[in-house]
Amino acid sequence: MPIPPSFARVLASLYVSDDEFERLSDLHYQDAGHGYDAFGLHPDFVALGELVAGPLYDKWFRVMSRGHEVIPEVGPAVIASNHSGNIPLDAAMIWMDVLKNTSPPRVPRAIADHFVPSLPWVGTLFARSGMIGGSRGNTKALLENGELLLIFPEGTPGIIKPWAEKYQLRRFRVGHAELAIRHGAPIIPVGVIGAEEQMPLLHVSKRLGKPFGVPEVPIPAVPFPLPVRYRILYGDPIPVHEEYGPDDADDPDLVRAVAARVQAAVDKLLKEGLAERKGVFA
Repeated sequence: MPIPPSFARVLASLYVSDDEFERLSDLHYQDAGHGYDAFGLHPDFVALGELVAGPLYDKWFRVMSRGHEVIPEVGPAVIASNHSGNIPLDAAMIWMDVLKNTSPPRVPRAIADHFVPSLPWVGTLFARSGMIGGSRGNTKALLENGELLLIFPEGTPGIIKPWAEKYQLRRFRVGHAELAIRHGAPIIPVGVIGAEEQMPLLHVSKRLGKPFGVPEVPIPAVPFPLPVRYRILYGDPIPVHEEYGPDDADDPDLVRAVAARVQAAVDKLLKEGLAERKGVFA
C-alpha cells in the first residue's frame, strides 16, 4: 500500500521543524493539480527525505558546502558531479545541500540508472522526493519546466573504483552536455570530497544484482559508511546556453568537447578540495 502524503508529513515532523515545513511550502515544482508533479514528487515526501538525509548531512558527514550561491533561483540547470562511495550517499548529500541552500527551495532531480525506479518501495519513495528515470522524455520535460537535473556523468563505474584510484575520474559520458546544449541550460560542475573513503571497496559482484537488473553490486569492506567529512564544492556555471544553440547538440565532436570541459572543471574542484582538507575525518 502506498504511503500517503499525510503519513509522510507526520514521520517527517520527527526531524523537520515547522519553519522548514513553511519554507518547503514555496518549493519549486510543477504541481499537476493533485499535490504531486508529473513524476511523483510531493513536498511532504521531500520533507521525509530530510528526515532520512538530514541527520547524515548535519551530524554524520558534517557536510561543508562552498559555492552553492551559483545555483540559479529559477530556470533550468544541469548539476554534473563526480560519483563515488559504493552506495549513492553522495547523491543524497548533494540533494540535501541544494535543498538547504536555495531560496525558494529547489529539489535537484537526480537521474537514476534504469533499474532504480523498478526497485520495490525504494524506487517509489525516491521518485516522491525527486528522483527520475533518465529517459529523453523525462529530462526534456523537466528542463523545459525550469528544473534542476543532477547527473553523474561517470555512471556506475564511478562508484566502484578501487581504493588506489580514488578521485581519479572515469571518462565522462556525454549525455549531460547534450541535454544542456539542446535545452538551453547552464552546467554547474560539482566536486564531492569524502565519499570515496566512506565505504572502501572489497569486491564487486555481478551475481547479486541479477534479480533486480543491477549490473554490478559493490561489496564494501565495512558494514556501514564511516563518518568521513564531506565537502561539496560548486564551480562557476559553464554557460553552454549562451555559447551554443539547440542544433549544436547534434554535433558529436562539440558535445564531447563540452563533456571534457565539464570533467576538467570537476577535476579542478576535487584537487582544490583535497588540498584544503586536513584529513579524511576533519
